[in-house]
Amino acid sequence: MHALIEAATARGMYAIVDWHMLDPGDPMYNLGRAKTFFTEIAQRHNGKKNVLYEIANEPNGDAVTWNVIRDYAHQLIPVIRQQDPDAPILVGTRAWSSLGVSAGANESEIVSNPVNASNIMYTFHFYAATHGTDYLNTLSRAADRLPVFVTEFGTQSASGDGANNFSRSQQYLDLLAQKKISWVNWNFSDDFRTGAVFTTGTCPNGPFAGTSRLKEAGVWIRDRIRTPPTTSDRPSTAGRWVLSSQALLRCDGR
Repeated sequence: MHALIEAATARGMYAIVDWHMLDPGDPMYNLGRAKTFFTEIAQRHNGKKNVLYEIANEPNGDAVTWNVIRDYAHQLIPVIRQQDPDAPILVGTRAWSSLGVSAGANESEIVSNPVNASNIMYTFHFYAATHGTDYLNTLSRAADRLPVFVTEFGTQSASGDGANNFSRSQQYLDLLAQKKISWVNWNFSDDFRTGAVFTTGTCPNGPFAGTSRLKEAGVWIRDRIRTPPTTSDRPSTAGRWVLSSQALLRCDGR
């Protein structure tokens, strides 16, 4: 983990240090381990301006309400702040970081009962072939009331595999540009899924330049990264942290 953060820093990139919990979906289950982990990371890297802490990847399960996630954040954020008082902290949302939509809820539970901490953002994840209009509309409303960061998305189904839905993906990216929300695509690897940008066998030796070893989704994402936003869509830092999608590396080992 430390080596990945140093590599990102040397290349002028941001690094999201992600506590990638999925099963069990209750972040409280590993609260003690999370405290130990983030204490070590924050102690080592608190002088860096490019490190962000994502404290719970995708909270999930019927018992994992927003109140549970909020309580977890209130216990873990002070641990990080003791070591790093300024870095942005990313807080996962209910039902696989869907702002609650995948559990029949929406952003209102967060708006009415936000985390009591400064310099935080709430995460939203989407997979374009699975998450349609309800998710898109919820994200749009939430962005008007909350600082939001899309720390994971794919152009396929929620499994990270299957057919790409580029038209729906573009709808999302257009909204993110309009709302000045940064994004990270899943995933930068050569695994078998269609959502892995490289063809199987590319890693670790490449070649990585150009498009010869990219899957269809990889070519699409590369084009989006290499196309600068229009002047009207350029991010503003007013009221929130906005980070370039061109310079983000998830350090979660997947």
